[in-house]
Amino acid sequence: MADQEQSKLQLVSSYIKAVQDFPKKGILFRDICPLLKEPAALTAVIDLFEEHVKQTYQQVDLIVGLDARGFLFGPLLAQRLNLGFVMVRKKGKLPGPTVSVSYSLEYGTAEVEVQKDALNPGQKVLLIDDLLATGGTLTAACELMQKQQAEVLGCLVIIELQDLKGADKLKPHAVFSLVKY
Repeated sequence: MADQEQSKLQLVSSYIKAVQDFPKKGILFRDICPLLKEPAALTAVIDLFEEHVKQTYQQVDLIVGLDARGFLFGPLLAQRLNLGFVMVRKKGKLPGPTVSVSYSLEYGTAEVEVQKDALNPGQKVLLIDDLLATGGTLTAACELMQKQQAEVLGCLVIIELQDLKGADKLKPHAVFSLVKY
């Protein structure tokens, strides 16, 4: 089983492309587009997340995906686990009454929101996104879940940029990353 898991992780890693100087000079961007284009690599991502969730959590009620790349992986994982999926979106993108949380960025502030009726108090949720860098968006999403009285079990990401210490910002919430740089 461990060999199969390692093989899947190697496959996933091999389809993450490093792009120098994007979106600006001095940044090394980790591009998941090649991974999305390769069915075996995409399947491996969902397999690894599914195995982790089944081994780690007794009960999960919902998968919560972050705008926008969490929307690519979250519904696939939710379907595999026979769970519902909820979107956390940037402010102004969801219809009906919403609840929002504001958070700081390097250059200002941003807001994320969820539909007011998307979660019930006490529901156990896992958050999913493609990348954990500084942790600002995931931290805001955790705050949003708590505001809705949902219980955040943990966060799932494909890529973690360890030097930026986003996982520290998310404590006490557990972070599960497939690939760490």
